Amino acid sequence: MKYKILILILVTPLLLSAQAFRGYSNEFLTIGVDAAGLGMSKSVVASSNDVNSIYWNPAGLVGIKDYQGSLMHASYFAGIANYNHASLALPLNKESAIGISIIRFGVDDILNTTELIDSNGNIDFNNISLFSSVDYAFNIAYARKLLLKDVKFGVNAKIVRRIIGDFASSWGFGFDLGIQFERNSWKFGLMARDITTTFNSWAININEFDKIKDAITLLPGQNQEMPETTEITKPKLQLGVAKSWKIGRDFNLLTEVNTNMRFTKTNDLFYSDGLSINPAIGFQLDYDELVYLRAGVGNFQYIEEFDNSSTLSVQPNFGVGFKYNGINIDYALTNIASVGNALYSNIFSIRVDYSFFRR
Repeated sequence: MKYKILILILVTPLLLSAQAFRGYSNEFLTIGVDAAGLGMSKSVVASSNDVNSIYWNPAGLVGIKDYQGSLMHASYFAGIANYNHASLALPLNKESAIGISIIRFGVDDILNTTELIDSNGNIDFNNISLFSSVDYAFNIAYARKLLLKDVKFGVNAKIVRRIIGDFASSWGFGFDLGIQFERNSWKFGLMARDITTTFNSWAININEFDKIKDAITLLPGQNQEMPETTEITKPKLQLGVAKSWKIGRDFNLLTEVNTNMRFTKTNDLFYSDGLSINPAIGFQLDYDELVYLRAGVGNFQYIEEFDNSSTLSVQPNFGVGFKYNGINIDYALTNIASVGNALYSNIFSIRVDYSFFRR
């Protein structure tokens, strides 16, 4: 029974390609980067203004004054999946900036049991091998101030590379577009992800697919047809409004509300046949920009129970941060989706601002 389950796990990513235009595609790119932003439940579209803006809203790159770099690591599902992010940004002048980043989400050392049982029905554990299922995203971002006062514009070009062992691999390409506007203590942001749609083209190893097809004959009723080799990621839209307050002499409070929209039907808080809306809110309290306390709530999802009733699930997040001599160290307690008994994940990130060392 165990080997049948492993075969299903192996074949599922390939069979998911059977529908080219999907509401869910390249989902690893929706996880987010930077423990600071994740601690605020991803409510940073309007306020992001550092190197991590490459992901959150490229328009925010205009806010950097010198070279900035960041690293992040997170483990999910009890360490089965690892998520890593690295980015670098620099200003071109007072009006514009550029940045690059890479994201890797991978599950390594997966058991390949397609040859566990030979044609005579004999089991040979020596035929078990290991493979990895890895997703990469390479991003190049550019941002600049527009002629209108306090308006910033940014664009992010991304190349997506996905590899499932020797079985299949794909290349994808797409664009994100971001705008930020600031006036007094108010900030507004717009982030359009996959604005031109993101196209992924898969190459499937026929020999390996035949092995899967032969193995899956042991599971009656399963699809054994070659999956389609193209998929298209639908656009997503994020709107954000943020406001900052000065509290006393040494404390500052930042709050932001985001509205995340998908142009498809999901189990989000508000949904219709062609649009789903999910709100998120985040808070950040800092002491003299040295110590940070963050909290947020988001990812409101309706979960269908076994009795066909629905319950509303919500994901609370928490984070802390510390800044010293141009180095920010942040931590967040969060997870990918607060569904059922999903375990929370510990996320760590570090950001270095080189402008401090030029003083």
